[in-house]
Amino acid sequence: MRILIVEDDANLNRQLKEALSEAGYAVDVAFDGEEGHFLGDTEPYDAIILDIGLPQMDGLSVLEEWRRAGKTTPVLLLTARDRWSDKVQGIDAGADDYVAKPFHMEEVLARLRALVRRAAGHASNEIVAGSVRLDARSGKVTVDGQAIKLTSHELRLLSYLMHHKGKVISRTELTEHLYDQDFDRDSNTIEVFVGRLRKKLPDTCIQTVRGLGYQILED
Repeated sequence: MRILIVEDDANLNRQLKEALSEAGYAVDVAFDGEEGHFLGDTEPYDAIILDIGLPQMDGLSVLEEWRRAGKTTPVLLLTARDRWSDKVQGIDAGADDYVAKPFHMEEVLARLRALVRRAAGHASNEIVAGSVRLDARSGKVTVDGQAIKLTSHELRLLSYLMHHKGKVISRTELTEHLYDQDFDRDSNTIEVFVGRLRKKLPDTCIQTVRGLGYQILED
């Protein structure tokens, strides 16, 4: 899953990026509203963390512009604890959830998981495809109840496919969502990761749809 952080506080921006990266997300960052608006408007993110008080262009204006343009990416708003009006305005502007500063990083991660999960139509952190189970909270994967060890990129790939069960995902889409903006992207590496995953998962788990991409079928 690929996440955008728009936060002008350099220290908090760094802490958020480190926490999300450790949790297995590909992360891009912006430090002002204009840069954040541009990235959110042009790049395919699975969710966005957006601060309200930004230079150049405030967070609410950024959010309103995205929604007017038809962008439906889930947005988690960062608000000041004593400004309840910001929370109301944020929800009205199209935010999907908010967290008040100062916050515990675990709360941000939990709310982010929920946004990504709901956007993909899942009610639980546990996503099941046949004998394969993914715990989105812990990042653990089991096959017939037995834990399997995956690299971070293998886990990202499997997580994206399982969050979008039943949908054919192109190599281009996978590349856009598995790597951050600075990564040297090569869609051919997706084939390598799929090949490695297939050796660790049941033979029929990941289907190739010739000329289109990959798919994990609905149960």
